[in-house]
Amino acid sequence: MLTVAWRSEYIQPLPDGHRFPMLKYELIPEQLIRESIIRESQIFKPEPAKRIDITAVHSEEYLTKLETLALSRSEERKIGFPHDERLVFREKCIVNGSIYNALYAIENGCSINVAGGTHHAYSDRGEGFCLLNDIAVATSYLLRHRLRERVLIVDLDVHQGNGTAAIFKNEPGVFTFSMHGANNYPLHKEQSDLDVPLPDGITDEPYLKLLERHLNEIAERFQPDFVFYQSGVDILHTDKLGRLAISAHGCALRDRLVFRFCKIHRLPVAVSMGGGYSQRLSDIVNAHVSTYREAASIFD
Repeated sequence: MLTVAWRSEYIQPLPDGHRFPMLKYELIPEQLIRESIIRESQIFKPEPAKRIDITAVHSEEYLTKLETLALSRSEERKIGFPHDERLVFREKCIVNGSIYNALYAIENGCSINVAGGTHHAYSDRGEGFCLLNDIAVATSYLLRHRLRERVLIVDLDVHQGNGTAAIFKNEPGVFTFSMHGANNYPLHKEQSDLDVPLPDGITDEPYLKLLERHLNEIAERFQPDFVFYQSGVDILHTDKLGRLAISAHGCALRDRLVFRFCKIHRLPVAVSMGGGYSQRLSDIVNAHVSTYREAASIFD
């Protein structure tokens, strides 16, 4: 069974200039129900994450600065959003969505957060439209509560998960795997446990071969017992920022490959949406909905 995290607050707190790419968070649940991929009963709406869970990853000082709206202009510019209390509330909901996402994945095999993948957030600062690192906090939750011992983070957003890599660089219970554009943001890449930098213009076949080979190698080498999957659709050839040449069909095959890998190895998988910046909003929404469709076909 597939479970889905969603709150209307994922979209509401954003200023008008940022609303176009963020409208997907409102449209995806509507499309999922319209296509009967999920039922409304499969949706859960998280409250903001608890401070104790957030500060297991993020510093007390940084969280306090977020909550008291004390970020400097320089810190605000690095994040890319105007800093206000609604945005902090939104981020806390996303983080708790990913915690519950992980718990539902353990229960049901697969669960998806209609948001999340804020992988540029470090323990002490935000970057790249990311204030808090939802996957890192949820991973920490599983390890701290001894619900899982060996967590694999599969980050297939076009941008390297630099914050996630830095947070877990000395954590033997976490394996960070990132396939990302070599020439894309961030300029300075952190070192994941496995980084696969991709050339501009890579197409479906070589991309999928690389992914399959590395997943199989990681399974043998690390033997994970849980997977977080960052399923950004900014790898699409239509993406304004991505620089890759992956078709919509190739993106769906990518998702299918990851979900089959998890199913074969009996690994619960919690999915976060990640990025998507195609010119047409329909291209973004359809690609994200395809991720749910592939998950439902394998786990339902």
